[in-house]
Amino acid sequence: MKKNLKSTIEDILNQSIAPVYLHVDDESWQHGGGPEAQSHFKVIVVSEKFSGLKLLARHRQIQSTLADVIMQIRALSLHTLTPEEWASANENNTNFRSPGCHNKA
Repeated sequence: MKKNLKSTIEDILNQSIAPVYLHVDDESWQHGGGPEAQSHFKVIVVSEKFSGLKLLARHRQIQSTLADVIMQIRALSLHTLTPEEWASANENNTNFRSPGCHNKA
């Protein structure tokens, strides 16, 4: 059995990004791989470290931080926000949905 990648992602991001809020969702079951596939993840991370960074820079920061993990999964949906953006998203009831899977069996 594979190591629990959800926990690994959480541990790495908690240590390196120091998030104000972090939610990692294993969405593999929605993509035909079943609950044990550990192939599709959604990450919502809120951190002061994103202040002043454009979206692409934020995503690159997460991707480089998770480089070893990314090689083990098929898809990673990222939602990277500052605390101010997170507060605004909550006020506006923003829904952080991941895109549908084109290869779902």
